[in-house]
Amino acid sequence: MTLTERLSHYEKLMRLDKPIGILLLLWPTLWAQWLASNGDPDWLILWIFVIGVVLMRSAGCVINDYADRDFDPHVARTRERPLAAVKIAPKEALLLAAGLSLLAFLLILPLNNLVLGLSVVALFLAASYPFTKRFFAIPQAYLGIAFGFGIPMSYAALRGEVPLEAWLLLTANVFWAIAYDTQYAMVDRADDLKIGIKTSAITFGRFDLAAIAVCYAATLGLLAWVGLQREMGMAFYGGLAAAAAIALYHMKLIRQRDPRQCFRAFLHNTWLGAAVFGGIALDYLLRGKGLLQ
Repeated sequence: MTLTERLSHYEKLMRLDKPIGILLLLWPTLWAQWLASNGDPDWLILWIFVIGVVLMRSAGCVINDYADRDFDPHVARTRERPLAAVKIAPKEALLLAAGLSLLAFLLILPLNNLVLGLSVVALFLAASYPFTKRFFAIPQAYLGIAFGFGIPMSYAALRGEVPLEAWLLLTANVFWAIAYDTQYAMVDRADDLKIGIKTSAITFGRFDLAAIAVCYAATLGLLAWVGLQREMGMAFYGGLAAAAAIALYHMKLIRQRDPRQCFRAFLHNTWLGAAVFGGIALDYLLRGKGLLQ
C-alpha cells in the first residue's frame, strides 16, 4: 500500500471527508463559548476548542469503527469503511485514535485544571459510546452527552466553573442528538435489526416520529429557558424560531420514513445548530453596538 493510499484510508476512517459530525459537535461548543463569555470569546481558547473538536471527533470515529468492525460489513452503508473492508488493521486504528487523543490533550494543557479534569471524562465518553449500542436502548442519549461535552468544558475554560446553565445547555444538546441521530438510525434500521445492535430508531419503533418531535421541542424549550434567564433579546429568539422552522422541515422530510429522506434530514441538522448560534451571536453583536438594551 502506498503512503497516499494509506493516508486516504486514514481520512475516511476519521470521516474528514464527511464533516457533518464535526459541525454537529462544533455548534453546541460555539453556543457555550459565546454564552460563557457574554459574547466576547477569548480567541485563543476558541481556537483551542475548534481544533479540539476536529481531533476528538476524528478519534471518536476511529474508535467507533474499531468497535463496530464486526458489524459494519453487514450494513450496506458501512461495509466499505476501511476497517470493515480490512484496508487498515485494528491495531493501526487504535494507534491512530491514541495519537489523535494525545494531540487533543496537549492542546488544552495551557488551560486550567478543571478543564483538564473534564477532558478525561470527555475522552471516556468518546471511547465508550460505540459500545453502548450493545446494551443501551437509546445510545443516542449517550452520544448527546459525548457530543455536547464541549459545553461544560467551555464554561470551565472561560469561567473556571461549570454553572447550572452549562448543564441545561448540555441537556438541550442531548435531546437534539436523540432527534438527529434517530433520523440517522432510521436509515439503517433494517440492517441493525438483523445484526442485533440497539438504536433509538428500534426502541421508539412506530413512535419514532413522535419521539423526534418531542426531542426537538425539548431542545428548543431548554434553549428558550436559558435565554429567559439571560434576558436575551429578539435576535436570540429569532434564531430559535428559525431552528423551529428547520425542525418542522425535518419532520416533513422523514414523515414517510424513507431512508434517503431520513439521511437528508440528519445532514440538514447542521443548519439548526447554526440558526441557534446565529441568534446568540447576533444578539450579543447588537448589544455591543448599543442597539439592544
